[in-house]
Amino acid sequence: MAITIAPSILSADFSRLGEDVRMIQNAGAEMLHIDVMDGHFVPNITIGPVVVESLRKVSSLKFDVHLMIENPEKYAEAFVKAGADHITISLESTRHVHRVIQQIKSLGVTVGVALNPATPLETLTYILQELDMVLLMTVNPGFGGQKFIQAVLPKIIALSEILKEVNPLCLIEVDGGINMDTARLASRAGAEILVAGAAVFNTPDPGQSFKDILQAAEEEQDS
Repeated sequence: MAITIAPSILSADFSRLGEDVRMIQNAGAEMLHIDVMDGHFVPNITIGPVVVESLRKVSSLKFDVHLMIENPEKYAEAFVKAGADHITISLESTRHVHRVIQQIKSLGVTVGVALNPATPLETLTYILQELDMVLLMTVNPGFGGQKFIQAVLPKIIALSEILKEVNPLCLIEVDGGINMDTARLASRAGAEILVAGAAVFNTPDPGQSFKDILQAAEEEQDS
């Protein structure tokens, strides 16, 4: 099982965003995590499609866009047109999850559903076969730099076992509090994509930090 570290621009320097993205791409990153927040579903406001469109001009990374917004069905197409390769919606953000999944698929990109830490896996029962990714939040969404919630680890393990039977091609992503230590824990539990923000960008050498976190996660798998 390959491990992917997806650096999150939530913790990047927005005054030099293009440079930061190029730096982690040069370090070997293949995926960029982009958190979109609306100030309603989560208590913060981040970016819109214009920023994604600008980054698309300077980066060939896979854009992993998490719409942490109410009514994501209204905005998914705009983010795809701006350059998103993958769209994740938060399960709790819309009433008609299956309909939104189908809408996003029709736009020609992969689709995922995110669960907040306290949302049970049972809520995914009737949509798991439709998904390319499940994102398990390991912090309560809204802000970067939070502490990893270790109570989510059994949830990752349980989801990994369920997907082996229901949808083996579906990937497990985790987001929140990922650093070298928690990357090991998440990888051991079965996560395949680890979103790392502050532990990459809030360091003297983001490129080296990216490599260190990836190495830690890969070593855990090999042990």
